Amino acid sequence: MGTISTTFSSFENQPLFAGTEVSALTTAVTLLAGQGKLNRGSVLGKITASGKYALVSKAASDGSQVASLVLSEDVDTTGADVNAVAYKTGVFRHDALIIAAGDSVANHKEELRNVNIFYKTDRG
Repeated sequence: MGTISTTFSSFENQPLFAGTEVSALTTAVTLLAGQGKLNRGSVLGKITASGKYALVSKAASDGSQVASLVLSEDVDTTGADVNAVAYKTGVFRHDALIIAAGDSVANHKEELRNVNIFYKTDRG
């Protein structure tokens, strides 16, 4: 009788949620093409002219500078717009949220609070 060998790749399973005080509700979104790979936990802002979403950045001036959703799945927008699912409410881990380089999650705290998205740090 032979032996069975199975190899699994390793990954870090970092929880996205930090509580259940606010229900996690989802919505369908269209992500703007050309952003490359966006990971689960990316904070999104809505582009006013097109209604599509992009990774939030305070440096933007097209509407996507205002945080409004959290991406629920990994997606690749390199070649085309992508339909995806995002959280429109919930309590998330601060260190699991992703925003554009040069920006900080804290810059968007009030915007997120206004749409019932909250985050917790290790300090609470």
